[in-house]
Amino acid sequence: MPAQDPSDHPLPGNSSPGDGNWEENPLLGKAIALFNQGEWHACHDLIEDLWHQCQGPDRQALQGLLQIAVAQLHLERKNLRGATVLLGEGLGRLKPYGSQALGLELPPLLAAVSRRLQALQQGLGPEDGPLPRLGSPRG
Repeated sequence: MPAQDPSDHPLPGNSSPGDGNWEENPLLGKAIALFNQGEWHACHDLIEDLWHQCQGPDRQALQGLLQIAVAQLHLERKNLRGATVLLGEGLGRLKPYGSQALGLELPPLLAAVSRRLQALQQGLGPEDGPLPRLGSPRG
């Protein structure tokens, strides 16, 4: 699936990209749905479009989500080293945001990613833990 042209989906608001008005962005909503369905490659393409457009403080959060999605793709392909590196980098990019970023509740995601990363670092498979999921503060 080719990446969409970022100009087809401008970020919300009239100010510079990354102004924090993410709840109204249909592209992010679609990316979240793909992430939660385990459609890692398609999710990556959409978040990458947003990341290219964003110049604001949310750029690091988008990159963290990208890294987690790609890490999951690596896990599916049995590339444990690549998955370990990207889960760690994604976690590191998202932790500074605290409990919320991009209109998303981060603690459940961070907990699931941390469990998967810990399992991989201990030489165990991450299959027993829940898949990372994205949720909004409003449910």
